[in-house]
Amino acid sequence: MTTPAGSGVGFGSVCWWGLSPALDLQAESPPVDPDSQADTAHKTPELDVLLLGSVDGRHLLRTLARAALWPRRRFNFYVVENNLEAVARHMLIFSLALEEPEKMGLQERSETFLEVWGNALLRPPVAAVVRAQAERLANLVPEPDRLAEQLPWLSLSALKFRERDALEAVFRFWSGGEKGPEAFPMSRLWDSRLRHYLGSRYDARRGVSDWDLRMKLHDRGAQVIHSQEFRRWRDTGVAFELRDPRAYHVPNRTLASGRLLSHRGERVAARGYWGDIATGPFVAFGIEADDQSLLRTSNGQPVKTAGEITQHNVTELFREVAAWGRQKAAQDDTDQEQPGGCPKPQPWTSASARESFTVHFLPLGSAQTLHHKRCHQGRFQLLYVACGMVHLLGPELGACVAPGGNLVVELARYLVDLRPEQLQAFSTRVEELARAAGFARQIGPSPSETFARFCKSGDSVPGGLDPTVGSEPLPGEVLTRPLEVMSPPRADQVPATESLSLSSPLQGSSAQIPLQGSLATPTESPAGNLESVSTPDQVPHP
Repeated sequence: MTTPAGSGVGFGSVCWWGLSPALDLQAESPPVDPDSQADTAHKTPELDVLLLGSVDGRHLLRTLARAALWPRRRFNFYVVENNLEAVARHMLIFSLALEEPEKMGLQERSETFLEVWGNALLRPPVAAVVRAQAERLANLVPEPDRLAEQLPWLSLSALKFRERDALEAVFRFWSGGEKGPEAFPMSRLWDSRLRHYLGSRYDARRGVSDWDLRMKLHDRGAQVIHSQEFRRWRDTGVAFELRDPRAYHVPNRTLASGRLLSHRGERVAARGYWGDIATGPFVAFGIEADDQSLLRTSNGQPVKTAGEITQHNVTELFREVAAWGRQKAAQDDTDQEQPGGCPKPQPWTSASARESFTVHFLPLGSAQTLHHKRCHQGRFQLLYVACGMVHLLGPELGACVAPGGNLVVELARYLVDLRPEQLQAFSTRVEELARAAGFARQIGPSPSETFARFCKSGDSVPGGLDPTVGSEPLPGEVLTRPLEVMSPPRADQVPATESLSLSSPLQGSSAQIPLQGSLATPTESPAGNLESVSTPDQVPHP
């Protein structure tokens, strides 16, 4: 069997990396209103951002790195994901990015981040770092007081108790609670996904990867991705080879996730790799750069690969975040100095981090119920929706955005499985959903093919919704019937032979379809409590 083009199966049901370049969220939000109400505790204006399916924290890190270029603000990031493994990766990534320089140097941090974030296999030293960080986080999650003391930028108070327990189980699995590579045989899982995806094209997989790269990704603006690095990632799952290739042999457990499969008429939990095997992690940091010399070409060929650009961008990102933290700490000292005092610049302490930003993780599947809480009604100046969470965009979310707030929606430009007509239909559908939610399209000189941008007028009432009562059905004349590619089958309709992936192209961003909510409930599928599924032949059949 060969997977048909346009099916979206290659993107799986869980996404571990972004499918669009990192954004500076301050540049996407409305400008600071000098008459706006400032936070009385911090004496600085606040920026409240709600992100659905941001997956890897790239937008948050980019925003912190560019904060020094903007008027001083305090950031409140509210993140909604649909699986706890994505929440755990957020926490791990930020722990690495904000690690003290005395404990881990800049180069080591950036290389560790790249391998953990985008590689299916790790080097033993990097795997040891993951185990240590996971053990630390597993001990902090059940103790809110210690968590607030050691990670002041993190808030898990909105999560349910069962979600926190499942989150702890994920970290326990990462830390090596189940010993040996057989607990998560990544190489076998990856090859199994690839064989199932390509079918009869498996023996011609090199030609398939070259076609997808040159005829799709290159045509859509990702020319810097080199065929050799893309082919290596397609074959082995290793996107960033920073050392000897033979050093990469430890499975990256942070890419494990749970799923419910049908076995003899019953739903059983299984652990496996259900992520992307089509596009790769090169888009998020590897196709754009502030230093334009990295993007120059010679004889029509880019002089730098996407991996090299990614490494440069991530290193500079971490450097800028650290510099902003030191500057923030120095400003705080200056504000508190006595007349005639001469404050000495201090490193970024926990206190300064608490004063700078907070990442709030909201319960899974809470996007359409946030408007029921008064504290979220009309609060957010910016709403970001990943392409796999677009089906959640509606009047309920519109009620959470402040008048004059902005909406940014990630489009499906880099989903290589989608045909041009499907991409156009997706963009049209996004505009319909945004209009029904109370947003109007922002008119710019050159519309982006990667993001759709909208703004909310001050007198707009999304879909006639009364946020204190509940959600109203969307107007039929505004919302057309959902596209076929946006309507995945129910769980009981998914054949067992296709259990390694789902058929909706919207799943490329973060397993973001209604089906996934039932497949990854906190009590049923934390990665720490599941059995591994390795090959299609081993998947239980009904």
